[in-house]
Amino acid sequence: MSRIKEFNLPDLGEGLTEGEILSWLVKVGDVIELNQPIVEVETAKAAVEIPAKWAGRVQRLFHPEGTTVEVGTPIIAIDTDPDAGPLDTPDTPSVTGQPSGDLPAPSAASLAAVEVAPAEGMVEPGLIGGPAPGGRTAVLVGYGPRTTAAKRRPRKGAVPAQAVTTPAPVAPAPQPAAVPAQGRNGQGGTAVGGLVLAKPPVRKLAKDLGVDLSTLTGSGPLGSITREDVQQAASGAVATAEPIAATVVGTTAPSFGADREQRIPVKGVRKLTAENMSRSAFTAPHVTEFLTVDMTRAMKALDRLRGRREWRDVRVSPLLLVAKAVLLAVKRHPMVNSTWAGDEIVVKEYVNLGIAAATERGLIVPNIKDAGRLTLRELADAMTGLVQTAKAGRTSPADMSGGTLTITNVGVFGVDTGTPILPPGESAILAFGAVREMPWVHKGKVRPRQVTTLGLSFDHRIIDGELGSKFLRDIGDFLADPEAALLAWT
Repeated sequence: MSRIKEFNLPDLGEGLTEGEILSWLVKVGDVIELNQPIVEVETAKAAVEIPAKWAGRVQRLFHPEGTTVEVGTPIIAIDTDPDAGPLDTPDTPSVTGQPSGDLPAPSAASLAAVEVAPAEGMVEPGLIGGPAPGGRTAVLVGYGPRTTAAKRRPRKGAVPAQAVTTPAPVAPAPQPAAVPAQGRNGQGGTAVGGLVLAKPPVRKLAKDLGVDLSTLTGSGPLGSITREDVQQAASGAVATAEPIAATVVGTTAPSFGADREQRIPVKGVRKLTAENMSRSAFTAPHVTEFLTVDMTRAMKALDRLRGRREWRDVRVSPLLLVAKAVLLAVKRHPMVNSTWAGDEIVVKEYVNLGIAAATERGLIVPNIKDAGRLTLRELADAMTGLVQTAKAGRTSPADMSGGTLTITNVGVFGVDTGTPILPPGESAILAFGAVREMPWVHKGKVRPRQVTTLGLSFDHRIIDGELGSKFLRDIGDFLADPEAALLAWT
């Protein structure tokens, strides 16, 4: 049986087909234990740590950090019996998979001895890639592993698989003689075939500054001339010119070309968010209603709650009361907590309450499972744990799936409210705006009060105007006087 086993990137659930290697938690030569975390991988859902399927010594890391790898692709090779003596080949591959230094390439026998991880390995039941009940492969969450082989784009400079056979010797093609980069004047300028290599914005800048590109030596790719080369040449000319000439060359001409643009790859959370928002916006007919609420009594109730001994170590915020208001309003209007399923509407008796969170990785919406069963203290603890996990980038895909109704707290950014887009599969989402001190008519007089604005978007296929308005009104009634609402509704 082979000592060297390759571990493929497992299916991480929710139909995900690839992941980006954020960081390796081990290095070549490390001795690892069974189920020890070996790599942190970012998917479109979350960043997760993947455990080792075998104990042994790390022999090879196939991909460096920052590489996007498709499911089913080998990511690490492990020597499962390091005490049995040295391997056939003494070389230690680098992270990129190429032998380090000038060590000899592995023999055909050693390559043949490498064993790819089987579908069922030594991982404990329930862990990623391990056996699950019914003969399935355990994944984090979702629809199970892919049944099709992953298609990989060829790596840059990689040798095609069919080229592994031993070819007949071929004489190297003659290389053209290197031609010095010279300008049309023969004075060392950068030119290819008599043409100066420079982008149009650089040419325009040179024309505006009176710089002859053919006299310059470029510092850019392939010897091309950059803006810095032109500006340096212009500043040198100004320094040696007469004072009257210095007034001619004034401010730098505006530049708005591709050299001042940044291109950011769309992947991970940003890619998933774009897909979900586009699908929801053009599938569910959205309606948004707004309600301005005097929260002065609610803010005072929070202050009294913070002063209680059993609540002193608990994070208490206005969002906690908003969440409680939503959960109580759902009990009074259960149709709001439902899903459109084509020829039927699925009304759910549980509320998986989503809390939208802005993180360094982008917008994520983890949810508190069956939040309606929790007491106010339990709800506060669950919300605190959810936010801390999200900020640390440790939210699991399971925590972000199965949401039924969502709250987005745009007030933390100083925004009054918004028209939020429904998460796919949900019928309502509430935007909670900033709580501000504003003039408000209270008991017949204009007084400064703590006021906020709520924005409720809902799926008009399920929720009509009357139901949406009553649901939003009840949330507002609770926030205006939470103590009276609790007495009246419970």
